[in-house]
Amino acid sequence: MLRSTLLLCACLLAAGFPAWPGPSASLAAHLVAPGGTSPLLPADRIEAALARLPDRSGRVVTGSGARVFWRAIDPGDYGVRTRWPAGRTHDAFPDIQFEVPAAPAPPPRGTVVLLHGWMMTGDSLLPWALRLGEAGYRTVSIDLRNHGRSDAAPVGYGTREARDVVEVVDALRARGEIVGPLHLLGVSYGAATAVFAAADPRLGAERVVALESFAVAGTAIRDMVPHMLQSAPAGWSERLARRWMQWRMDDAALDAAVAEAGAILDLPLDAVDVGAALARVPCPLLVHGGADRHVPVAHGRALAAAAPHARYLEIAGESHLSLPMRLDLLAPVVVDWFDRPACPGDVLAEHRLD
Repeated sequence: MLRSTLLLCACLLAAGFPAWPGPSASLAAHLVAPGGTSPLLPADRIEAALARLPDRSGRVVTGSGARVFWRAIDPGDYGVRTRWPAGRTHDAFPDIQFEVPAAPAPPPRGTVVLLHGWMMTGDSLLPWALRLGEAGYRTVSIDLRNHGRSDAAPVGYGTREARDVVEVVDALRARGEIVGPLHLLGVSYGAATAVFAAADPRLGAERVVALESFAVAGTAIRDMVPHMLQSAPAGWSERLARRWMQWRMDDAALDAAVAEAGAILDLPLDAVDVGAALARVPCPLLVHGGADRHVPVAHGRALAAAAPHARYLEIAGESHLSLPMRLDLLAPVVVDWFDRPACPGDVLAEHRLD
């Protein structure tokens, strides 16, 4: 979403002051498609890591006609080590060091489908794939529609994407790629997708981990845009554009942008209600950062209130960018969540998260 704001500013500047479009129209155009991959994703480093790994990948043609890319990584002794660049906090993508397993992959104890955030790709969850692989799980990462190696198709803020996930998993089951219990782990937009997918009984998901999901899409946009416009821009042109947008982007303009984007997508964004779907999801674990300003922690709390059967974990001090990379804190909890034979009621009390 950071790059969406930068692209929005650039488009405004390119148009010139006299011809600048209204703020709601400009924002709506950036709510109906991701507009590229986030500059926060170190694609070259990830590609280099993937080049060393034995994996399988392909595309499934879904009912929408879009080809959706998937990548499977088998369990193994990867010896994963993560290190953050000097002077950077956990809001940066870590350097990943690992060993290529010498032994053949053992039979998976289950399969975890990994679903990425907005303007990311399935490969952005490579640290999770390796950690879960060490725990004995095969992972299948999916590039959601409009992202990575998948085709463009109308955005659904998790709803249409969830149908793609169900169809991809169905095709991979037929190929023998889905082995043992099926679990989902999603981040942000991918977390909402995981909830909508798991609510579909055709998927047959047993456990779901949703990291920093929004509760309602329209509300999340209204919460996120003012924060993004307050973020420190890099150059004078971006500062100028953001100042103009701050001046013009009031509540009415935000409401108009949400309504216009929904009309373009034929999907009322205030009706994209993750909490309603969560009530139909078996054994969900919700995780949110207490310092999240992109999708404020109120969304996580609202989801927990909407689904009393869910377990809710809130980690103080973690932001929207840092939380998914805190594998040091979260991986033991997530693995334990997937490992238990029955839906765990007390697993969170058994892990230190400070």
